Amino acid sequence: MLKGFRDFILRGNVVDLAVAVIIGGAFGKIVSSLVGDVLNPLIAAVVGKPDFSYLVLPIGKGVVKYGNFLNEVIAFLIIASVVYFCIVLPLNTLLAKFKKPEEVAAPTTKACPECLSDIPLAAKRCAHCAQPVA
Repeated sequence: MLKGFRDFILRGNVVDLAVAVIIGGAFGKIVSSLVGDVLNPLIAAVVGKPDFSYLVLPIGKGVVKYGNFLNEVIAFLIIASVVYFCIVLPLNTLLAKFKKPEEVAAPTTKACPECLSDIPLAAKRCAHCAQPVA
């Protein structure tokens, strides 16, 4: 039973997932700092408020804080764009350089000049229209 657990823990997918979670947590702190220390002051310079949390919609006795939602959407878009442009795009470019070109298989058939059906290359007559093929 313990051998199976050890094999499960040491499997590549589990280790990769653990590394991804740790890196994701650290990356989340970087993005939070970017949003809180760089973008929010820029927003404050333009809008006059440090972020969008001042945007609220009072409904009866409750309050819908859609400004906080906008802050999180902006943070998500920043995370997604940084991950795509700094990780995914360069990695795909690098992998494309190492990828072997696919070999194109030689054709095994040719078209009949009369009926345009596919026939084997070695055929002397078309199987469909019985015309001689050069």
